[in-house]
Amino acid sequence: MGYREITCRMPAGYNEGELRQTVARKLGIRQFTFQIESKSLDSRKKNDIHWLLRLSVCSDELAGGEPPSRPSLAIPFLKNGRKVMVIGSGPAGFFAAFVLQNAGFSTIIVERGAEVRKRARGIKDFEQGGPFNPRCNYAFGEGGAGTFSDGKLTSRSKHITEEKAFIIDNYIRAGAPEEIRYMAHPHLGSDNLKSIVGNLRRDFLEKGGQILFETVLEDLKIEKGKIIDAVTSSGIYRADFVIVAPGHSAYDTYRMLMKRGVLFRTKNFAIGSRVEHPQELINRAQWGRAELPGVKAAEYRLTSKGDGNLPVYTFCMCPGGVVVPATAFGHTNIVNGMSRYRRDGPFANAACVAAVNIAMLRGKETKPADALQWLEDLEGKFFLYPGGFQAPCCSIENFIEKREPAGIVKTSYPLGLTPAPLWEMLPPSVSAALREGLRQFVRKIRGFEKGSIMGLESKTSSPVQAVREAGGLCSNFENLYLVGEGSGWTGGILSSAADGIRAALRIIGSVQ
Repeated sequence: MGYREITCRMPAGYNEGELRQTVARKLGIRQFTFQIESKSLDSRKKNDIHWLLRLSVCSDELAGGEPPSRPSLAIPFLKNGRKVMVIGSGPAGFFAAFVLQNAGFSTIIVERGAEVRKRARGIKDFEQGGPFNPRCNYAFGEGGAGTFSDGKLTSRSKHITEEKAFIIDNYIRAGAPEEIRYMAHPHLGSDNLKSIVGNLRRDFLEKGGQILFETVLEDLKIEKGKIIDAVTSSGIYRADFVIVAPGHSAYDTYRMLMKRGVLFRTKNFAIGSRVEHPQELINRAQWGRAELPGVKAAEYRLTSKGDGNLPVYTFCMCPGGVVVPATAFGHTNIVNGMSRYRRDGPFANAACVAAVNIAMLRGKETKPADALQWLEDLEGKFFLYPGGFQAPCCSIENFIEKREPAGIVKTSYPLGLTPAPLWEMLPPSVSAALREGLRQFVRKIRGFEKGSIMGLESKTSSPVQAVREAGGLCSNFENLYLVGEGSGWTGGILSSAADGIRAALRIIGSVQ
């Protein structure tokens, strides 16, 4: 059996039969099997949009060549009876617990939110006019904030090849589409994620793990730099190791950790708002047509160096998606984005944010606790303006020109919009940077100024970062690990899950 790796260029709406014909013609063979290794869309020329594919081909008609070895994560089994408490069921927390359970540890996940189906019902009730539920919202619950997102699996983290392969394999076993192995910009979709995280949970439980939903970590009992007990709303649990993966919305957990001597420092982060457009407008701007066979919806990634202002960029673009009320608490108002797998909704949205340094923003040195308070106060300001969870909004055109907003446009945001001078609600340097950035974006995407800008986007990353060692071990502690986006060291599903896995591997290595 011979092996070759080839590249193919295919039209946007190609089918598998056409791809097989291309492979046969390119290699001069008739009988073969192939696997897609990578696939990306080249849309630089609107009159020549096509897929670029890299394929591995095996055939008796080919001579020589060996298929490359696939990365694999080695998890040693150590039946040892040691107990691990994992706080948070997002990607970092879940995969840390999953690896440890596979390695023979006794693992309990503590999750302040509800299991995914109950969580989805709570969110639906909230969006239909019900009260905010601190246990069933977009920030907290099974799978973390990423469960209700576009489910992007891109990452700029280097040296996580084995961890990434393990994560992807388990997502596919849990029901994710096979294409996440090879797409240049893979995504799961919030509809798929609801079933995927439920299937992962069932696998974890079948392996002997435990999960305590709607349970809050309230405190840690410490003796000489070692965690002895985790104090939760469901009781006190003794643990040999504690992994905290709280996500970056759990301000109360941050403050408890600071009180207990966990070291943090401030870090750069980003704040801004969400922009929203009809998806057809984005399709026409990017493709020159309303739709493209074989491609779900057009995307964009925009950056502005600032020209004397703060740098501005779009983040977490959700094609065919919706803007959602992503607050973690009943006194704040935050927006985020979400897409289903098919990305077939009528709107496109993205965060439009400015990169900030909290000390420069405030004009003085800022402690981590003060940074949290500053951000929470800003999130509270966006709640007080409408007196609830409506999103303050204006047109991009009016935002750039600082014109008084008038009228409300159609939107995907479920709780309604309220006209507002957003440029006055954001910090002055952020507002100035966004206006300049948007001016540049208007020149890059035709019709961009016709969209809306709404709400406060404050969850691109944490404003604070844990001081920790390799593998996530908190400095000055023997057995406390802080991982994932809540640690301030990662961003997104893949890098957070890999961070959790590395903490688990460090724990495994410490008892071997």
